[in-house]
Order: sequence, then C-alpha cells, then structure tokens
Amino acid sequence: MEQNEDGGYTVTVPSLPGCISEGSTREEALAHIEEAIAGYVEVAKKLGKPIPVEISVPLNTTNARV
Repeated sequence: MEQNEDGGYTVTVPSLPGCISEGSTREEALAHIEEAIAGYVEVAKKLGKPIPVEISVPLNTTNARV
C-alpha cells in the first residue's frame, strides 16, 4: 500500500498481476482491494487459469549470519 500525493492510497497485489485498487482512506483502499482480489479469482476460475498462492515463511534470524 502506498500513499498518493493527493492523500489517497493505492494497493497492489504483486502475486496477482494487474490487481490494483485505490481508496481515499486506508480502510477504503483495503476494502476495494478485497473486492478486486475476489474478482480476479472469479475470472481466473472461469478462464481455467491457475490462481497464484503466496506462502510466507518467517525468517529465523537467531542462527542466521547476517
């Protein structure tokens, strides 16, 4: 999520190419992106295209040599 120069917010979903939404507030932008994600998934299913799944793995920095 990025704040725009005009004060609104833009949200992108990197794992869903082209899935972008905006809102005047953070809450509005999040609500809009939820709708955009649902629409993306619905269209992908209708077209028989795979739906990307992003998996987050927490980094254990205890033993990491950073």
